Amino acid sequence: MQNNPVNTADRELRISRELKAPIELVWEVWTDPAHLKNWWGPDGFTNTITKMDMRPGGEWDLVMHGPDGTDYRNKSIFREIVKHRKIVYEHVSGPKFFATIEFEDRGKTTLISWHMLFESREELIQTVKTFKADEGLEQIIEKLDHYVQQSH
Repeated sequence: MQNNPVNTADRELRISRELKAPIELVWEVWTDPAHLKNWWGPDGFTNTITKMDMRPGGEWDLVMHGPDGTDYRNKSIFREIVKHRKIVYEHVSGPKFFATIEFEDRGKTTLISWHMLFESREELIQTVKTFKADEGLEQIIEKLDHYVQQSH
């Protein structure tokens, strides 16, 4: 019996971007709710963060307010936090997925790699169709890049 690694490409979203800011700033705006609420979510969304306990097992509760007035409640559990290196959280409210955000220090810039792994291919397809998660992820990382450039 062969031990083949599981191919998850059909149920994941990935994006990478080199941000024009040092890792300390990128980490701060990612881990401080006072900053995160200003750039999180697709274009036109605002956020209310009621809990953000940045430690393994810690809860992250936020409501994303859509431009049409719809509220999207989100609950996640942080699974791994490695300062200036990695954040892993499990999105436990629907749709269910694991997100891994990796940070690479490049001096005056920071490479951020964002990976979302869904429970199934169908869950990914439904999330992309319903919530445009692929476009949303692009918009979020664009907003993050813009925010860190304004912040330093």
